[in-house]
Amino acid sequence: MFGAIRHSISSANGCCSTTMVARGLKSWPGGKKYNGFTYYPRKGEVDPPYTPTKLFMVQRVKPYLYNPYWQKKILTDMGLDHKTSDIAIVKNTPEMNLRLWKVKHLIKITPIQTPDGLPEKDDLWGTHLDSEGVFRVAKCYNPDFKRLEATEEFEKLTKRVDKVSMEKNCRNKWLNPWSTIV
Repeated sequence: MFGAIRHSISSANGCCSTTMVARGLKSWPGGKKYNGFTYYPRKGEVDPPYTPTKLFMVQRVKPYLYNPYWQKKILTDMGLDHKTSDIAIVKNTPEMNLRLWKVKHLIKITPIQTPDGLPEKDDLWGTHLDSEGVFRVAKCYNPDFKRLEATEEFEKLTKRVDKVSMEKNCRNKWLNPWSTIV
C-alpha cells in the first residue's frame, strides 16, 4: 500500500549529504466522490441524514457601489440594492445558488428553518421570521372574530364621539375659555 521514495538532499558546498525516506500514499479504494474532491470516511462513520432547506434568507453586508455591473445586476434582481438591512427570501435551486455564489463576498446567506412546519391557509396571523432564519408559526395568535365585529359596529355608531367633533369641541374650548359653552 505504501511505497518508499528516496530523496537525496545535499548542501550547496557538497560536503555533507543525507538521504530521506518519504512514504508515498497510494489512492485508497472506497472514497465518496463529491464535486471537486473525494471523501474517505473512517470505519463505522456514517453521515447523518441531512435535508436541505427550501428557502434562504439573503442579506447584503458589503457596499453596493464600486462593484462590477454583473454583481450589481444580481443584487438588484434580488432587491438588495438599497439598505444593507434589507433581506430577500430566495428559493434553494441550482440556478439561484449559482447567482448567490457569484456575489458570496457581498452577502450573508442564512438557511430558513421551519421547526413548526409551514403555515397553512388559516395560520398567516401568527408567523415570524427571526434574524437567525427560524420561521415560527404560532397557531394561537388567531384573532377573535367576535371582537373584530364588535369594533367595526362601534365605529359605525352615530352616538360615538368621533375625531372631527372632538377636535372642533377642543378648539372651541381653547378659543373661548371663559364661556359657558361646553
